[in-house]
Amino acid sequence: MRIATRFASRAAASSMVVAAALTLVGLQTASAATKGASSAVTCTTANTKLTVTEATRPINHLLLKATNTGTEPCYAYSAPYLRAGADAQVPLPWAEETTPQAVVVLEPGESAYAGITTYSPDGEGGSTAKTLGVSLTDKKGNAINEERTLKLPNGGVFFNSAATVTYWQDNPADALFW
Repeated sequence: MRIATRFASRAAASSMVVAAALTLVGLQTASAATKGASSAVTCTTANTKLTVTEATRPINHLLLKATNTGTEPCYAYSAPYLRAGADAQVPLPWAEETTPQAVVVLEPGESAYAGITTYSPDGEGGSTAKTLGVSLTDKKGNAINEERTLKLPNGGVFFNSAATVTYWQDNPADALFW
């Protein structure tokens, strides 16, 4: 009987030690994750350099590049709000089918990319825009900061009603795939 009691006590003590060790590891991991997560900020026009270039392929596409110029990682949420031309009243629609599985996180010096379809034969109307107004978004998809105005390549680009922009992607190929 004493042997069985001693064995049960040792087993219980061992289980408690293992549980305590796992709890400690879990707390340390959660603490590290919280520290890492708390140091990331939202990508804004103040900590992000924006450029727009014409894509060689596919035709009728531009590539918007956002590079983190800050000292901390930043989140490139959703997609940018874009205004094609100074007199544009409504931003380009987001291509919902390009929603990534996770928010793109940019370490300092890294870039995110959004593909812009400028027109399609299926679209209606249209005009040539010389500038592109860009507003970045917060976690809820709302526009933040002031709009940054970029000059479009070749002195202007034609946009019609079929123009769209992708969500932020972590590489240019995925941004231009759509």
